[in-house]
Amino acid sequence: MKPYERKVYYYETDKMGIMHHSNYIRIFEESRVDFMEKAGMPFEKIEELGLMMPVLSVSCKFLYPLRFDEPFAVYPAVTKFTGVRLEVSYAVKSLVSGKICAEGSSSHCFTNTELKPVSVKKAFPDVYKIFAENINPETNIK
Repeated sequence: MKPYERKVYYYETDKMGIMHHSNYIRIFEESRVDFMEKAGMPFEKIEELGLMMPVLSVSCKFLYPLRFDEPFAVYPAVTKFTGVRLEVSYAVKSLVSGKICAEGSSSHCFTNTELKPVSVKKAFPDVYKIFAENINPETNIK
């Protein structure tokens, strides 16, 4: 699957001219939304079904700075999926230097709109199939 790509926006930078650390979590989410759309399960469809995917945890390791207007790619990968919980890894790569700038992960669960856990395998087999087909414990960086 193709990575999520864009440039660093000016408002995302700090006084040093590099992307502020808090924005990596945002681009993780952007890339996860993009990944789900490319996989055939856009967030709009999930929400229409009455499903929610709250974040349980998120982590990020900063390796090399991205600068204003620098193009980058994010390589998300579903590394674990149980039908109730989902884990996604992310690698952020500069398209200028080719360096990995950040690595991270997020974990999520599936709930209904009242935030009660839902087994998508039982309740939404089509949703389950999409995520199960996209499990990749390896990195997607090419």
